[in-house]
Amino acid sequence: MNQPDSPVHKPLHFQNCFAELGSAFFTPQHPTPLKSPYLIAVSPEMLSEFGISDEQIREPELIEVFSGNRVHSSSAPLATVYSGHQFGVWAGQLGDGRAILLGDLATRQDNIRHEIQLKGAGMTPYSRMGDGRAVLRSSVREFLCSEAMAGLGIPTSRALCITGSDQYTMREMPEKTAVVTRTAPSFVRFGSFEHWYYKEKPEQLQQLADFVIQHYYPHLQNTENPYPALLKEVVIKTAQLVAHWQAVGFMHGVLNTDNMSILGLTLDYGPFGFMDGFDPAHICNHSDNQGRYSYQMQPRIGQWNCHALAQALLPLIGDVETTQEALSPYVDHYEAHYHKLMQQKFGLLDQMPGDDELFAAYLDLMASTRTDFTLAFRNLSQVERQPSPNDNALRDLFADRASLDIWLQTYRSRLQQGNSIDAERQIRMNQINPKYVLRNYLAQQAIEKAEQKDFSEIEKLLKILTNPFAEQPEFKEYAQLPPDWAGQLSVSCSS
Repeated sequence: MNQPDSPVHKPLHFQNCFAELGSAFFTPQHPTPLKSPYLIAVSPEMLSEFGISDEQIREPELIEVFSGNRVHSSSAPLATVYSGHQFGVWAGQLGDGRAILLGDLATRQDNIRHEIQLKGAGMTPYSRMGDGRAVLRSSVREFLCSEAMAGLGIPTSRALCITGSDQYTMREMPEKTAVVTRTAPSFVRFGSFEHWYYKEKPEQLQQLADFVIQHYYPHLQNTENPYPALLKEVVIKTAQLVAHWQAVGFMHGVLNTDNMSILGLTLDYGPFGFMDGFDPAHICNHSDNQGRYSYQMQPRIGQWNCHALAQALLPLIGDVETTQEALSPYVDHYEAHYHKLMQQKFGLLDQMPGDDELFAAYLDLMASTRTDFTLAFRNLSQVERQPSPNDNALRDLFADRASLDIWLQTYRSRLQQGNSIDAERQIRMNQINPKYVLRNYLAQQAIEKAEQKDFSEIEKLLKILTNPFAEQPEFKEYAQLPPDWAGQLSVSCSS
C-alpha cells in the first residue's frame, strides 16, 4: 500500500448533514468527559484523508475533541435513533447507546464528506441499561479490524484514532475505558428504516429514504420509483459484502439488522473473528448460543436481513411483487461474486465446468482436518504445474496429506488445461490471498500491552495489516499458525 500523502494542516470544520432530517431522528447529546484522556493510536491513512497532520492530532485540543472532553465550536453532537431485529427477534427501539455523532468532515475530495462518530463517549437516551462506555479491549479490536478490512479491500467503516483513559468501567470485571473515533460516509442502518416502519410513521420513513437517495444514491433520484431501486442496490451491495467475508474467512459475529449498513459497509465490530482452523460451523461470538451467526450462516443471514429491510420499505415501494423483484438479485450476486473471488484465490483466469466442485473439495478437505484458512490459500500459490519441493509448505498444513495429494492432481490438471504460468499465477494469488489477518490472539497480545500503556504492538499490527498481501519478511512470525493458547480465547457481545 502506498503511504498517504502528507496532509495539509487545516482546522477542523464540522457540518452535520444528518441533522437536516430533523429532531425526530436524533437527540442532541454532548459526550461525557473521560478522566485525563491520552492518545493511543492513529491511522495515518485516515489522518491524511481528512487533512489532519500527525502533529495536529497530538495537540491537547484534538485529543480532547476526539475523546469527547471538548465539543468543537463547529460541532453539534447528537445520538441517532433506530430499531432492529436482534438474533432474529424484533427488539424494538435501540439507537446510539454509546456512539455520538460529532458531524461530518470534508475528505481530500472536498465534495465528499464522512461522518465522524465517537464510540464509547458516554450515555445517551438510547443506552438502555448500558453505561455508554467502550472498554480498551473492544476499542483496540475495532480500530485494528476496521483498518485491516480496508487493507483487504473489503467495504468497511474506518477508524481515525483511539483515545484512552485510566478511568475504569465494569464489564465481567473492571476494565479501562477508551473511545474510538470512527468514520463512514454514513452510519444509517437497516434498522433506521425498520424504526419508522414499525412505528407506522410513513412520512419519516419516506424522509429517511429520500435523504439516503439524495446523499448516497443520487443516480436513483430520476428513476420512476427510486425506492425499489434503492432496495435493489442495497441488496446487491450486501450480497457482495458477505461474499467478501466468506472469501477471507471473516465472521462478523452479530449480524443484527441494526448492525447492517445501508451502504454495504462492514459495520459495528464486536465479537468478530478471522477463521483459524477451518470449520464452516464455527461460531465466533460466545453469546450466540444457537449459532445463528456462524460462518456458514452468514450468506443466509445477509439475505434474511435484506428481507427485513424490504419489509420496512414496502409502504414506499407500493406492492409485494415489486419488492420481491428488488430482493431477487441477492442469491445470484452473492454466488457470482463469491465464485469470482474463489477463481482468483485459486489462481484461475477462466471458468471451466467442474471449478465449483474443485473449490468445494478443497474446502471440504480443509474442514476435515481443521486446516488454517489463511495459510491454506496463501501457501497454495506455491504449488506449480508439476510436483516440486514447493508443495511442502502446503502439505505440512494438512493432517491428511494423501487426500491433499489426490486433490492436487486434479488441481494441476486444471492448471494445465488453462495453460497457467506458475510465476504469473503466484503473483496473482498473492494479491488476493492475504498473508496477514487480524487473528484473535494477535489482537489479544496488543490489548495486553496496551493495558500496560505500551501501544507499540497496536502500531506494529496496523502497519502489517494495512498491507496484508505483501511478504513483509521482517514480520513473518505474524503469519505463523496460532499458538495452542489461542484456541482458548473467546469473544462475546461485550467485546
